[in-house]
Amino acid sequence: MEVANHPLLKGFDDVFFVPHSRHTEIDTADIELCPTLNVLASSDEAGAYIIADRSNRQIFITGHAEYDRDTLKTEYLRDKEKGLEIEVPKNYFPHDDPSMTPLITWQGHASLMYSNWLNFCVYQETPYDLNDLTSF
Repeated sequence: MEVANHPLLKGFDDVFFVPHSRHTEIDTADIELCPTLNVLASSDEAGAYIIADRSNRQIFITGHAEYDRDTLKTEYLRDKEKGLEIEVPKNYFPHDDPSMTPLITWQGHASLMYSNWLNFCVYQETPYDLNDLTSF
């Protein structure tokens, strides 16, 4: 299956944002060593975001599409108060100014991804008789 046409990404824009942890590091080359996995969405800066096996029964998400508006801000301010030397989260605060209210730029794609997963990867792929369900 061509990754660009993957059902999990149906309706996605070519470019979208998702909060990521600054501590997460997954080498895409390592994922590519496993022939049953496909990287569905990634960026040069954040790395792999959505990875799925060919059956769509194992899907791995490395970002935090579930975050609310202030979740990343709270984490950032907590770490600054601890005296940690961290950078302002990129593409989060308007003009990279932590005194400004963060813009939600990921919620629409997060909802779409979960809806696509439930519809295309769960509902449409689950047999009526669960005894017909094959194992991994």
